[in-house]
Amino acid sequence: MKILFYTPQADAVAWLHDFAQALPGAELREWQPGDNAPADFAIVWRPPRELFAPRAGLRAVFNLGAGVDAILALENEQPGTLPRDALLVRLEDGGMAQQMVEYTTHAVLRYLRRFDEYAELQTKRRWEPLEPHPRRTFTVGVLGLGVLGTQVARAIASLGVPVRGYSMNPKQIEGVKTYAGAAQFDAFLTDAKMIVNLLPHTPDTHDVLNARVFSKLARGAYLVNVARGPHLVEADLLDALASGQIAAATLDVFRQEPLPADHPFWTHPRITITPHTSAETLRDESVAQIAEKIAALSRGETIGGVIEIERGY
Repeated sequence: MKILFYTPQADAVAWLHDFAQALPGAELREWQPGDNAPADFAIVWRPPRELFAPRAGLRAVFNLGAGVDAILALENEQPGTLPRDALLVRLEDGGMAQQMVEYTTHAVLRYLRRFDEYAELQTKRRWEPLEPHPRRTFTVGVLGLGVLGTQVARAIASLGVPVRGYSMNPKQIEGVKTYAGAAQFDAFLTDAKMIVNLLPHTPDTHDVLNARVFSKLARGAYLVNVARGPHLVEADLLDALASGQIAAATLDVFRQEPLPADHPFWTHPRITITPHTSAETLRDESVAQIAEKIAALSRGETIGGVIEIERGY
């Protein structure tokens, strides 16, 4: 079994070591420019186009993350980049769900209890108790109910606030009112006090966080974006903050990363920035999951996490 590995990050040696331990007998190699030798499987993060073509016999491409938009972008720009018969497989959790639950529930509680405003008052040395938002009207909408979104929705519901969930296909989650498809999108948004975005990035979801969406929310709503930067129309958010339609935003992802030093988000008093750290890929969990799936495919079994290229998720 021949396995190709690529990541632009500095920890490739550690990944290769762990995969060698998890897949004894496999022939592992790190991809280098000019390598077009056969491989059965590829394990990659943000690979260059040259890694894929020509590549005879490739059965599956495993992405070291839940989002495969970087790979799909290569295919969209030049159809046929991905080998026709190769599966594209994303990580299913890989230790990310607990991190995402921690990040998003922190954001919900921070805004619900108005800790963000207390932080501002502290800088002004003002002792001013603020009334918390009523829980019964603090409706949180979770956009995207995949593996991560479902666990986030459940965790937020456990805080005692109303939770809505939206997905393209119908889902049932205990304690969460769910909506599905374009026909129910506006009903999902209407008067929500907070939106947490966990949608996959596809052509259909590009720019989905825009002025029209913001206008449907309760006045003074909150936004948390932990999915992808291109989901957000940045100018529309700044306008919504200026008008008061959006009270504050927590952003972990951006159209350009790292966020340029002169970007207006850095200095906006109602925007909280984190550097794409809401849920990082954990090596031990990811290696174990991918190794198990490679073994299953080798036995002729089906696996989860396979992406439908046409849909983008």
